[in-house]
Amino acid sequence: MLLYPAVDIAKGRCVRLLQGRPEDETVYYENPVEAALHWEKLGARALHVVDLDGALARGDNAGAVEQVLARCRAPVQVAGGLRSAPAVRRVLDAGATRAVVGTRAARDPQWARELCEEFPDRIVIAIDAREGRVAVEGWKETTDMSPVELAEQLAESRPAAFLYTDVMRDGMLSRPHFEGVERLLEASSVPVIASGGISCLDDIAQLGRCGADAAVVGKALYEGALELGAALRIAADHPSRLQPSPVSLC
Repeated sequence: MLLYPAVDIAKGRCVRLLQGRPEDETVYYENPVEAALHWEKLGARALHVVDLDGALARGDNAGAVEQVLARCRAPVQVAGGLRSAPAVRRVLDAGATRAVVGTRAARDPQWARELCEEFPDRIVIAIDAREGRVAVEGWKETTDMSPVELAEQLAESRPAAFLYTDVMRDGMLSRPHFEGVERLLEASSVPVIASGGISCLDDIAQLGRCGADAAVVGKALYEGALELGAALRIAADHPSRLQPSPVSLC
């Protein structure tokens, strides 16, 4: 199973939010590059970088993201505010191995299908859930669609993966929503990346037993509740259909 340490960027700094709320922000590094290089040095095979300002439509951190891409050797997937094909192309051209799209994919599935066709194995579709419904616009709005319904609509597009986040657990160290992960795995053959609530090594092991292909880990690493080396060893005991980089880039 693949593990992605998260590097979330707001106003140029590496931060973590509680349940995606910008008013509940903790700054861990003034320079996100330092965070990315730290996790890379400790053995991360891939990184998950999020432009939180882009996701919340309050600006962007394109410069900081590009610095991370330029300095890191580990593959980096980038998320946050990617709501147009040109935006996706820019981040891939800048060196991201994969781009994560969420809001636009939920609102315009045909756009997501075309994007997956144009960039095979390089598009991850974020399926963010709040109380069983898909959340969009930086988790500020909730749709009438369930995560499984969105997954079924987009599975035939063959995205690289679905990134499933339970919004209410994100940043809370309250354990992942294992049932939600399992439902997505049952709904399609697309690999699933689990995110939100990971707090301990047993959470990593349980996600592996559920069949998750990867997991994004954030606050537990930054707060020291989880040691990356130990987490990587646990993850290595479980199979994954997802490689850190698309085959076309290897």
